[in-house]
Amino acid sequence: MTRHVIIGNGPAGVVAAETLRRADAEAGITLIGDEAGPPYSRMAIPYLLMGKIDEAGTYLRKDADHFERLRIRMLLGRVAAINSGARTLRLADGGILPYDRLLIASGAQPVRPPVPGIDLPKVLSCWTLADARAIVAGIGRGVRVLQMGAGFIGCIIMESLAARGPQLTVVEMGDRMVPRMLDAVAGAMLRRWCEARGVRVLTGRRVVAISSAGEALLVRLDDGQTLEVDVLISATGVKPNIAFLDGSGVAVNAGVLVDTTLQTSIAGIYAAGDVAEAVEFGTGLRVVNAIQPDAVEQARIAALNMAGQSATLPGTFVFNILDTLGLISASFGQWQGIAGGETAQLLDETRFRYLRLAFDGDRLVGANCIGHTEHIGVLRGLIQGQVRLGEWKDRLLANPLQLSEAYLARGLAIAH
Repeated sequence: MTRHVIIGNGPAGVVAAETLRRADAEAGITLIGDEAGPPYSRMAIPYLLMGKIDEAGTYLRKDADHFERLRIRMLLGRVAAINSGARTLRLADGGILPYDRLLIASGAQPVRPPVPGIDLPKVLSCWTLADARAIVAGIGRGVRVLQMGAGFIGCIIMESLAARGPQLTVVEMGDRMVPRMLDAVAGAMLRRWCEARGVRVLTGRRVVAISSAGEALLVRLDDGQTLEVDVLISATGVKPNIAFLDGSGVAVNAGVLVDTTLQTSIAGIYAAGDVAEAVEFGTGLRVVNAIQPDAVEQARIAALNMAGQSATLPGTFVFNILDTLGLISASFGQWQGIAGGETAQLLDETRFRYLRLAFDGDRLVGANCIGHTEHIGVLRGLIQGQVRLGEWKDRLLANPLQLSEAYLARGLAIAH
């Protein structure tokens, strides 16, 4: 009987365990998580904060006996170290767990910036169900809240906080909102949208100190301005959970380095999800693409290979779709453009609509869009399909809104 062990019981870990069970009815499968309670989706936490679901609504599987029925052993614990030579894990409580095949799906954790006062009681993260409970208890209508960070995750958190009715200020050290997803035009548009809905946004600013002031917090910015708030939310990004891999022999960079089968540098050890650093589709560069659809697909492929089947990941495709207070923005592929490549742009400031296309020769390689939700599927199809546009490239340069026509003429024609 093959002993499969999975570190991490988020979406990637759960999908991997289920895939392994389908592939091997007799294998031993252990799923390790470090939070008490059923496996849940962090991406559901904002809906919990908005009151749209309860805690049970965040659970990845709704049947209480789901994992027991599949004979997937659930183990509460934290992995402290891996001995890849002996094929064992050492848990934080000192326990030793043997494995034949191992999947690292340990996910990510919030970055805690080195700011004096960051560990004060009223400085909260928004990453776990425990964090969500603290936010529900401490943030309501009229409460003064400062959020550090307006990146992708920060904007998701911001929307869920805004729904609770506080006086909300967001500080972003970048020169615009969501700087790793949106260009300067799109980032500025998103800021105007948020400010029109009562959120104060300060870009190009940094929190340098936090101190207690009675029941409140005093927050000092790098320009000398001081803000008094009731709660501070730290949302300055996340980083892969890889510290426990020290000394394991597993090669890491920003995340765990994997090949197209999701195997690491050590035979029999795989990685998937927010912890994995895979080759990006289209560029050949390695990236940690921390989005749930990518995580579960990586987990599925890793599990098939762990079970002795053959499966490969052609490349991770970087795309993000963000709903910020009702405004949909998206980025695809090499949205910044490439050296020597051409771009096309449409901008309607009044209606909060923006579309920018980036080309490499006659291929579309990246895009930014706000408000053009009807083109999201087409954009992904053209870019990920590496479709040669031919004469349609010039038509798109003249009128980017002809995306659907270009896809029908070139994408579907080629597919058939």
